[in-house]
Amino acid sequence: MANYRTSRVLPIVLVVVIIIIAIASLVSLARVVFFSGPSTDSAQMVDVSRDALLNTSVDHSVKMTVRGPIVADEKFYSYQITVSPNERSLTTYNGYLGTVVDQTNLPNSIPAYEQFVFALDKADLSKGTELEGEKNDVRGVCATGRVTEFEIINGANTVKKLWTSTCKGSAGSLDASVQQLTGLFTTQIPDATALIRKIDL
Repeated sequence: MANYRTSRVLPIVLVVVIIIIAIASLVSLARVVFFSGPSTDSAQMVDVSRDALLNTSVDHSVKMTVRGPIVADEKFYSYQITVSPNERSLTTYNGYLGTVVDQTNLPNSIPAYEQFVFALDKADLSKGTELEGEKNDVRGVCATGRVTEFEIINGANTVKKLWTSTCKGSAGSLDASVQQLTGLFTTQIPDATALIRKIDL
């Protein structure tokens, strides 16, 4: 009688165990498909941009662009600082077509560039999450204030572009201190402050 009961119970227990294993497998698979993908991609994006930032080969560079309020063409100003392992430049512009007001080009060295990009890294330049599509379009953003963009560049390609503004409703994608990063860029050009003061931002 006991053997008969065992022979009837055993298949039921086996089926229950198989069902539990199948459910657990489906839950694990769902977690991998729906939850693992985006975070992995995000982590890889941060690693790639940080590697590009710290790369001191000649084709790498970093750029900061600052534009003033959106006003009449004659009164619109902006400036750009670009630093690479062999050159540093500051250019100030007037108008939306970018007429050059002043330009300074200075030589650079790999050790100097290395110190600079490591300082940018410690100031968290690459840690922001880049926006996509229209959200990353700064045209018309913060019409009454300033917009500051930071780019990590490899050759002709922008590896990462982060921006922020002085307007509360347009925080942008930069997740770091804009004052600290701006200070690091401007101190790369000895006469930067004097040249920037010539334009009305």
